[in-house]
Amino acid sequence: MKPSRFIDSLNCAIDGVLYATGTQKHMRNHFLTALAVLIGSLFLKVTPVEFMLLAISISFVLFAELMNTAIEVVVDMVTTDFHPMARIAKDVAAGSVLLSVAGALVTGYLILSHYLFPKYKEFLAMIGSPTEMAALVSLLAVIIVAVILKALSGRGSYLHGGFISGHAAVAFSIATLVTLSTQDPLTSLLTIGLAVMVSHSRLLMKIHSQREIVLGAVTGTSLTLLVTQFLKYFN
Repeated sequence: MKPSRFIDSLNCAIDGVLYATGTQKHMRNHFLTALAVLIGSLFLKVTPVEFMLLAISISFVLFAELMNTAIEVVVDMVTTDFHPMARIAKDVAAGSVLLSVAGALVTGYLILSHYLFPKYKEFLAMIGSPTEMAALVSLLAVIIVAVILKALSGRGSYLHGGFISGHAAVAFSIATLVTLSTQDPLTSLLTIGLAVMVSHSRLLMKIHSQREIVLGAVTGTSLTLLVTQFLKYFN
């Protein structure tokens, strides 16, 4: 029955948000990201207009996810069997979320990069740029350590599976080297994005688990930083 009072309508709306948050992992991730962005914007002291634009972008993403959840529930209520039209309805609804997230990312980048990039550049300058020899040694060290860890674990092969993802380790090692060499925040983000895509492909191909990919990324990044800083200290 349709609620007759405003408070009842409000409770129904809140129930809908709580249902989507409780059942949809992406909704929870959106809320956590929104919380981090809004709190971070306060520390960065963004202008009221910039804060408003961030809030609108976040609201649009949450709205799209709620609509996506509603469409999925309706489709599942109509049919529990596979139907190409049902799949299209769900895919289109998911596409709306993707577009809203893309718009929010562009808005967030244009606003927050103005505040974050200078601080990030100062941080990179503190670490310093590696020499060519340090970059080569660190990359070879990452490859050797990845192979050793795969061999000791006795799982998978050197190129397929294993304790850590060698592809993720090498990809993040290269991303770290490019970041330190260029000292440019935008270049750093782009190369890290490529490293994430390489690592994610191993997950999609079911070659590695999420844990193995994270271990590979951490190994590649930390070992590269350790080797480059160690050689820098002795040079």
